[in-house]
Amino acid sequence: MVSPNSLKRDANHLSTPAADAKKPKANGSITSFFGAPKAAPGAARSSTASSNFNKEKWVASLTAEQKELLQLEIDTMDPSWLAQLKEELVKPEFLNLKRFLQKEKQAGEKVFPPENDIYSWTRHTPLHTVKVVIVGQDPYHNHNQAHGLAFSVRPPTPAPPSLVNIFTGIQNDYPSFQRPPNKGGLLTPWAERGVLMLNTCLTVRAHQAASHSNKGWERLTQKALEIVARVRSRGVVFLAWGAPAGKRVADINREKHLVLQSVHPSPLSAHRGFFNNGHFKKCNEWLASRYGPDEIIDWSLTSKANPPNPLTPIQSSSADNASKASSAKPTVTAPGKDDAAKSAKSTSAADEFDDADALEALAAAEGTD
Repeated sequence: MVSPNSLKRDANHLSTPAADAKKPKANGSITSFFGAPKAAPGAARSSTASSNFNKEKWVASLTAEQKELLQLEIDTMDPSWLAQLKEELVKPEFLNLKRFLQKEKQAGEKVFPPENDIYSWTRHTPLHTVKVVIVGQDPYHNHNQAHGLAFSVRPPTPAPPSLVNIFTGIQNDYPSFQRPPNKGGLLTPWAERGVLMLNTCLTVRAHQAASHSNKGWERLTQKALEIVARVRSRGVVFLAWGAPAGKRVADINREKHLVLQSVHPSPLSAHRGFFNNGHFKKCNEWLASRYGPDEIIDWSLTSKANPPNPLTPIQSSSADNASKASSAKPTVTAPGKDDAAKSAKSTSAADEFDDADALEALAAAEGTD
């Protein structure tokens, strides 16, 4: 068990001297830069991005069919995102997507995540709070898994293999990281600290991986990524794991934003470089240099009964780090003979989710976040 004091000592390399820490930092906060005050815990949050948005007037401008098709967006999308995405929502491509989803519902198809969770990413991470973006792919497609945040699952569902591998990656960067109790995988604490976990596709038919791909979600979520890059103009961190995610961030301005890419944490590819890509540490070091040490991400997911402390890299010898890294073995190992046979047609493509074989192989193990 790592004590709060030891975590504070470990934070020295990202901290300013005590005297400087007390001085107010001009434009230091990633949220204050955009004029949005930090809200107290539990308080309602507003943003300058939505301050001039008249939701009622916009709804009144919709046709009767548009109102019917967009009721979910009207009711459940955070105003900071609705203000920016409203023009995309009324385009023919998105309305056709909503008609498709309406037909799925009328046909009795089970769709994940539950309707009210489809836009939970907007409510947990309003636009003015975004510091980091994790680009996911398809929602998990089994029961009690997807709830609108890429890679996240609610209790009592155990963390799927990709998420277990993500935890291993964090632990390699931050040996003090403790995995959630009961093998859990709920990532809402990250979302509420500014980590936007956005899937490329926002819905999926039960037990049918990629069944809602290329129906219209990709255009909306790509627009969301572009909005983050434009509105959060002082810079955020984009984490893109796997080739499809890499394509989504291809046009991000690297001079303004930090873009970190690697193989996907799936058991199909994590062994090829994900575990030691250092993304979680690099993310925090960049945020600290850009906005100050108070703006780094606390990656911890343990109970709030213990005072949260920002996790920062432990300063130890190379030998100690190597020992700790080797002891933090991934729960999901490299593919065995059976897995290799399944992906023999295209090992490289399968590792990056570039073909149907890869999606099918991954679907057997988990969803396809």
